[in-house]
Amino acid sequence: MAEKIENAEEINLEETFESQEIDSKYRKIILAAQRSKQLQRGATPRIDMDLKRHKPTRIAMKELEAGLINFRTTREMPAH
Repeated sequence: MAEKIENAEEINLEETFESQEIDSKYRKIILAAQRSKQLQRGATPRIDMDLKRHKPTRIAMKELEAGLINFRTTREMPAH
């Protein structure tokens, strides 16, 4: 998984519904971690914070709190 992600429009989690509401603190942490990786790989912050003065994880959390991160979760369908 050495794929470079730059300014990804959407973070894809593995759980099939569209959502902009973060339903748990665990999902928030996962989203922030994935966005932080994008920032570390060169993505432009969507909030006015300097990458040289603030850690990518802090920027990612602020972006989530401001509702600037688009994400989609998918839920596995039960096997019949």
